[in-house]
Amino acid sequence: MRRIEKLVHRARLGDHQAYITLFQQYEQQLYRTAFVYVNNQQDALDVIQETAYRSFKLIATLREPKYFKTWLIRICITCAIDYLRQRKKVVHLKPGHMEFAVCNEDYDVALSISLKQLIEQLDEDERSVILLRFYHDFTIKEIAEVLQIPLGTGKTILYRALHKLKKVIKEESVYEQ
Repeated sequence: MRRIEKLVHRARLGDHQAYITLFQQYEQQLYRTAFVYVNNQQDALDVIQETAYRSFKLIATLREPKYFKTWLIRICITCAIDYLRQRKKVVHLKPGHMEFAVCNEDYDVALSISLKQLIEQLDEDERSVILLRFYHDFTIKEIAEVLQIPLGTGKTILYRALHKLKKVIKEESVYEQ
């Protein structure tokens, strides 16, 4: 952790290499987060590129170096949501095929697709909370800080999302029997 704080300090002073080193440490996590929002590899890469650009421009505004990861993920989520809003304005004439990126050989593709389909059924705020809680292991307090919502609201959104997911899973298991 101390190393990251030193790199953040150097990046805030204009050290480009320190920033690149920092960003590369979280690049895969950011990609997974972006992919859950935008649902395809190319769009997720565009979101990551925008995240890199915005975070590089704003690194000097980061107050607490120990919260770099949280700050970066928040920027990624904001970029993904902005990207989706822009894409809503575009009329798609032909639906594309959904791509799915596999990170390693031991990855359970069927389970991953099922989880992805479940998460897609959630609202934007619910999806953000679930991703931060279970993909990035953030506490409820950290989630509230990242999303800039009250702690109670964060808890409510988390439990509402979990309830929705549980309900969908029960419904699907009834149909499979």
